[in-house]
Amino acid sequence: MKRILVVEDEVLLAMHLEDLLIAMGHEVVGPATRIPEALEFARQADLDFAVLDVNVAGSQSFPVADVLLIRSIPFVFATGYGAEGFLDTYRDHPTLRKPYEPRELQRAIERALAYPV
Repeated sequence: MKRILVVEDEVLLAMHLEDLLIAMGHEVVGPATRIPEALEFARQADLDFAVLDVNVAGSQSFPVADVLLIRSIPFVFATGYGAEGFLDTYRDHPTLRKPYEPRELQRAIERALAYPV
């Protein structure tokens, strides 16, 4: 079981993601619906992994990703836009394209856990 931070501003998507993660046997931290809240979780919470929506209420989640990298916590980005607009640092980082199926989520988690942090 992993403790997974969910950063997603769309309530229905956050609830769906939370249900999927719980069904996979994980514990969900959050969800965080705004970047300041996500940063607090990223800095303080006991986490094993995170799923970060790239665009959260008009702000990008890259500062949250920066904190997770410092803490060596793996993560995957979730986006409906693909890697266009990503900072160069994160262009090759594991990304989950919305909408996604449970199997795609599981594969994205596995890829991110294997990705060097």
